[in-house]
Amino acid sequence: MFDLFTEGFAMAMRVDTFLIMAVGLFCGMLVGALPGFTTLMAMAILLPISFFLEPLVGIPFLLGIYKGGIFGGSIPAILVSMPGTGAAVATSRDGYQLTQQGKSRKALDMALFSSVFGDTASDIFTMLMIFPIALLVMQFGPPEVFSVLLMSLIIIAATSGSNIIKTFIMMMLGLWLAQIGTDPLGGVERFTFGLFDLRSGIPLLPMLIGVFAIPEVAKVVMENTKARQLASVMGERLSFAEFRRCFKTICRSTVIGTGIGTIPGLGQVVAAMMGYSAAKNASDTPENFGKGEIEGVAAAEAANNAVNGPTMVPLLTLGIPGDNVTAILLGAFVAQGLRPGPQLFEEQGATVFAILIAMVFANLMFLIIGYLSIPVFSRLVTIKVSVLIPLVIMFAFAGTYVFRSDSIDLLMLVIFGIFGILAKSAKFDVMPMVMGFILGPPLEYAFGQTVALSNGNFVGFFLTERWGAMMVLIMSPLIGYYLWQRLRKSTA
Repeated sequence: MFDLFTEGFAMAMRVDTFLIMAVGLFCGMLVGALPGFTTLMAMAILLPISFFLEPLVGIPFLLGIYKGGIFGGSIPAILVSMPGTGAAVATSRDGYQLTQQGKSRKALDMALFSSVFGDTASDIFTMLMIFPIALLVMQFGPPEVFSVLLMSLIIIAATSGSNIIKTFIMMMLGLWLAQIGTDPLGGVERFTFGLFDLRSGIPLLPMLIGVFAIPEVAKVVMENTKARQLASVMGERLSFAEFRRCFKTICRSTVIGTGIGTIPGLGQVVAAMMGYSAAKNASDTPENFGKGEIEGVAAAEAANNAVNGPTMVPLLTLGIPGDNVTAILLGAFVAQGLRPGPQLFEEQGATVFAILIAMVFANLMFLIIGYLSIPVFSRLVTIKVSVLIPLVIMFAFAGTYVFRSDSIDLLMLVIFGIFGILAKSAKFDVMPMVMGFILGPPLEYAFGQTVALSNGNFVGFFLTERWGAMMVLIMSPLIGYYLWQRLRKSTA
């Protein structure tokens, strides 16, 4: 392990890697600072750029967008009470109140420092834990892989929304879409309807851009695009004493965010809300929360940024994306020839460590770029989105086409874009569908191998020879039900 770490460290120390991460961080903060524009939109639209770069350049570029975008969403949340990301909703509760009190720069500084701390601590945790977990995963056979993938789908279904029926429908739709094409085990065409273009299955990139980016664009178009009054960011800066007073809260939220990040399906929004609630419950003056309490900003931002690193654990070890953003990252890894899963560490262990080490160093640039650029990014809240929408649409279509240079991908983009808009208007979450589409093929393949190993005696095989996998299967619905109940109570 240490040899892989040192080799990965040497691989990560490249000028172009650091430069492209800086560009990604800037782009992420830029998009996050625009009210209505999200990190998810930026990741989906800029994803094709990474395909034309080396893995140690393209992947860090996307990770920079990821990190910068989560923080960038706090800027409009604090200045004009318009969260740039869902994770910044909790930040806006106290951040905007501080702006009303003339303390916007203090709130933005706290958001930045707590974000960097939470992100860095969780990245170090990820780097320390991912290889031991990968060693365990490498001992898995098809039954264990099948059990873990099924458990992941159950957890995602339980945590994706309050309406379990809608979530189940979307996940089943994703699993069905994954069946379109050629059967990986039998080589038989399925659900192609005689169309030659469907024989190789539905491409992932048009689906990702279609269901994630296009509905966000439509949402921004339908919202009010009038210029907003710019809040002043020339107020008093954050003092060290204020940061020290909130340090315990930042550490608590970092632990909460790190734990949530390891569980597929939860993500930054849940982490931010839980971190904020925990800080309020532990405070001696809970009545101040929601009225301009700087500790509330620290709690929310540390928690939502601490999710970033640990989401890489299930992604890299099992190929299971933890949320929408890591689903896009999975597409980038696959396009780069780095198929996440147990074999990735056997074949490309040094490259994995190089990417993780780059994530840690990105936080230093995150701090510097963010601190210097806060006054610049804060002015973006007044830009009319009517100026930006045409560029976003152009990037979406161009990025979809250049990957395979196949016009059918543009049609897929339009179809999935319309579907995403309709699903969002009907309050159907598309995340379970995407997760079902991504995890469907490996789930089917592992199931087919398990059936072959059991010689038809599926239950007996699990009970007698793979009791560990059997325990996972038994515990999966119980874990899913528990998480669903906890989320219902926390959002009630």
